[in-house]
Amino acid sequence: MVARQLLSSGGVVLAAGTTRIMFDPGPGTIVQAARHRINLARLDAVVLSHRHLDHSGDINIVIEAMTSGGTHKRGLLLCPEDALKSDPVVLQYVREYLSGIQLLKEGGQYRIGTTIIETPVRHVHPVETYGFNIHTEAGTISWITDTRYFDALVQHYHGDICLINVVLKESGLPIDHLSIGDAERLLRHIRPARAVLTHFGMGVWQMGVAEVAHRIAEASGVDVIAATDGMRLLV
Repeated sequence: MVARQLLSSGGVVLAAGTTRIMFDPGPGTIVQAARHRINLARLDAVVLSHRHLDHSGDINIVIEAMTSGGTHKRGLLLCPEDALKSDPVVLQYVREYLSGIQLLKEGGQYRIGTTIIETPVRHVHPVETYGFNIHTEAGTISWITDTRYFDALVQHYHGDICLINVVLKESGLPIDHLSIGDAERLLRHIRPARAVLTHFGMGVWQMGVAEVAHRIAEASGVDVIAATDGMRLLV
């Protein structure tokens, strides 16, 4: 999906009051930001769920943009430790441009302006990976990022809106990602007001993501939609 760019891999921007946070700036983020008139120089922080390139490919250029090429020392980076120390994806020189770096940990809580980001549990994925509970003045957004399904997930995510990365068409494969069936099971327990499916694998895409969202909505009883490029969602 990333190599063919059937859907863009340009990340997600949270706008909460005057706070702007970029999550998982994958390949093409800088282009998608320009296309959708998002001023990256206004970002207050960049957050990586994990170091894989489909989530971090544009991290360095986004830091450059956030800091006006390093001429303004500003902005935070939140990321797992292995994004910095083990075959790092964040280059050394751009780290000096930031006003701070905070390492994500299981059970962590991080404040950016009036927004609080929690990383409640480490996910089951080949590298250090976290999902998020994002508390804003308008409500809470939970984002279940890349992971194999495990029962404790339902205990840790409780947002009014729930984003779920749905990569696999079927469960039971030896791949640490969520399937359509896993998403159904999660939503039956979490019961958010709305769910958004994203990060589709090729098999899910070929089924038709709107049809997949409809199927999960029918099975879970939750209002479910499929993410599209440039989607804006109000909380």
